[in-house]
Amino acid sequence: MALTLADVSRIAHLSRLEFSAAESEALLAQLNGFFGIVEQMSAVDTAGVEPLYTPLSAIQEVQLRLRDDAVTESNQREANQRSAPAVEAGLFLVPKVIE
Repeated sequence: MALTLADVSRIAHLSRLEFSAAESEALLAQLNGFFGIVEQMSAVDTAGVEPLYTPLSAIQEVQLRLRDDAVTESNQREANQRSAPAVEAGLFLVPKVIE
């Protein structure tokens, strides 16, 4: 997946950033390099490889220190939302920022 300068301009616009032509060229090279690495990693066959929950588990036995899943705080939703400018059905309402 190779990006173009138009893609960089669109990403900059969506991010509310402004780049000079030289900065856009440098960013294009960095982004394409990043996506190149991602494509290389995606090409590796990982069938049959179990995911690690910690890198240490690949070299030694690791005992997880899990705690009981217990409620330790009371529901404070109303108190937390009291200062919010807009709330509906227990959810924060925010302005739309994506075009």
